Amino acid sequence: MNNDYQHIKVIGFDADDTLWVNETYFREAELEFAKLLSAYETANKIDQELFKKEMENLPLYGYGIKGFVLSMVEMAIELSNNEVSSQTISKILNIGKNMLNKPVELLDGVEDILKTLSKTYRLILVTKGDLLDQERKLEKSNLTSYFHHIEVLSDKQESNYSKLLNHLDINPSEFLMVGNSLKSDILPLVNIGAKAVHVPFHTTWLHEQVNDHEAQKKDYKTITSLLDLKTILN
Repeated sequence: MNNDYQHIKVIGFDADDTLWVNETYFREAELEFAKLLSAYETANKIDQELFKKEMENLPLYGYGIKGFVLSMVEMAIELSNNEVSSQTISKILNIGKNMLNKPVELLDGVEDILKTLSKTYRLILVTKGDLLDQERKLEKSNLTSYFHHIEVLSDKQESNYSKLLNHLDINPSEFLMVGNSLKSDILPLVNIGAKAVHVPFHTTWLHEQVNDHEAQKKDYKTITSLLDLKTILN
């Protein structure tokens, strides 16, 4: 076993864009939203203003599709100067419902790696967002049996992780987190003394992006596929 990981006993996995596709659906929804409001602003401006509204609403609505839809509705009202039709609002709500009804598309190698690692390590799922939506996706994924514990956090800050590990009686030095977001899945864990492996997804929400300076000199590994975990841990 790689000396860096010889003490690992528990492995945590992020869910969205680590185990299954998620962010792609938000990008598609943003394009639909921009088309609906094309009479009022350019697509680029609509995209910028929607992101600002999402950031403004995060403390109130939290993460997930429902908060995203509410932000779209608010933005439609503002950009149209209160002239947006009820028909357009209905279409915006349908965008959200379609997102919630998307099938769960597992990423390459997910079930293979979970099946393999669950024989040696205790696996936990650590995600954030809307509880009902995450429970729905997990059930559709058929991956529940691989995890000893499932946690849906309101946010993924160092304090959230420390509280969770303490609750589960896990020593940070014996914990490895795997995820696609440097901001949410990697840097907070490294900062509290745990290990982390970054598996980038092809698209990342602007809010989850970090600059090179933030990630510089941080002790984590980057792999291109979850299947590469076998090489790291063996």
